This record gives sequence, C-alpha cells and structure tokens, in this order.
Amino acid sequence: MYLLGEQPAYADQLINRLQGIPSQLLEGLEPSGPAVNLERVDDLARVLPGNQLFLIDNGLLHALVDERPLFYLQEGDLVGLRQGIELPSCRYSSDEPLTLTPYLRTEVFKHIYASEQRQELFIQYLIGHTALLSDALARLKQPEIRPATGFQHFAAGEELIHQGDEADHVFIIIEGHAEAYVGGQKVGDVQKDEIFGAMAVFTHEKRSATVIASEPCTVMVIPKEQFLSLMQSNPRIAHSLIESMARRIDLLNKEVTQLRMPDAEDH
Repeated sequence: MYLLGEQPAYADQLINRLQGIPSQLLEGLEPSGPAVNLERVDDLARVLPGNQLFLIDNGLLHALVDERPLFYLQEGDLVGLRQGIELPSCRYSSDEPLTLTPYLRTEVFKHIYASEQRQELFIQYLIGHTALLSDALARLKQPEIRPATGFQHFAAGEELIHQGDEADHVFIIIEGHAEAYVGGQKVGDVQKDEIFGAMAVFTHEKRSATVIASEPCTVMVIPKEQFLSLMQSNPRIAHSLIESMARRIDLLNKEVTQLRMPDAEDH
C-alpha cells in the first residue's frame, strides 16, 4: 500500500516491510487456481469471486474510498480482506495489465491461524495498514484537531512509557530495542516488531513497568480506542495476542523469581 500525495518520513520503511508480509502469510499454501490476468478493470469486485483473496503478482490497483482516491496497491499486496465487512465503499481499478494469484479465503485464514508466527505477522499487517490510513486521515484534519497517532522516535536512554502512567496507547517497536523495568529493576527486553503496552489497555490499569530505549528506537503509537476496536473486530487475533502476552508474563515472573533467589539464600 502506498498513500497518495506526500509520504511521511517513516512511511517508506514501514511500507516495504508490510509488502513482504502477505507472501510470508501464504508460504506453504497452494493457490486455489491459475493466475488471473486482467488487461484493465474499472471495479475489481465485479469481476472476481467474493470467496477468494488475491496476491498481486504484477500491476497496480488504485483504491477509491467513496470515489475519492486515497491509496494504491502494488506487487506483494493482498486484495479481498474487506469483503463481508460493513465499511465505506472501496473501489479498486487498474489502467494497466494486472496479474493476481487466487487463494480461498477460508483456507488462507485456516493457514494463518495454524501458526502463531503467522498470526503475529497478520496482526502487524493489519495494524500497519491501519496506522498508515490513520496518519493519512490526520493529515487531512486541521492541526488543532489532529489525533495523537503515528510514529515517535526515541534516543537511547529515553523512556517510551513510565511505570504508573495512564495507559492511552499501545506500541510496536519498528526499529531498535528497549528494556522493561519494574521499580528500577530490569525485568525483560522489548524486541523489534514486538507489541507492548497492551496489557494495561486491556485491564484499564496504570502502566506496570517503565520501558527505556537501550538504543535509538522508532515506535508505532496506536491509540487504545483504535487498538481495542481492531481486537473486537477479530476475536481470533485478540486471542492470539492474549496468549502471546500470557507467555511474556510467565517469562517475566520467572525472571523476577530468579532475581529474588539470591536474597532468599542470603537469609
């Protein structure tokens, strides 16, 4: 996906990463038929079946939301995710030859949900596109009403979140590495591509840890309402994220226990 008009500074790197996700999601899954070749199309939905997703192998698709050009899709993008959801109309058109590889929607989702790694990639794909579109919307708004969403940059040593603060956002490290501290004691690491800050959003409690950049970081910042809406619209993704957080909590508990053991031995 590329937004029309001027691209924000962070967008190119994020877009390049998002372009590679669909092929990873579909790896090991056989197409449902031969490639579809179209010379020109005014409305893609009218010529393709609704029970399939399509990977763009070649060509460019222009997306018009309520007949207003907003973005375009290119090689590596996935088409058809919007089907079956009540959303503003989005018409895909192309003025050049287009080659699409078809996959059955039901088989694609089964394939994704069969692997925790693919589930995490799918979450990143959806959140990444949501963040890009949110940023595009913010650029259409007046500065005084622009929502606090998008990307932030942190130098090494800066706090990404502070223990005890209100939980208004969820974060994903796009580049860099950070460390989590509770009461000044390190309890874990936050790696590139990792979602963090979601637990306090789910529990409506204050931040349980401070997260500090251990090297320069670029962080995707997602307002909690937007994040919760995404989780509610896809319970399986929410379930996957909760399982991931549960594993992380278990790991942190083990690390805290190990940190306390020397004190116990001293007594």
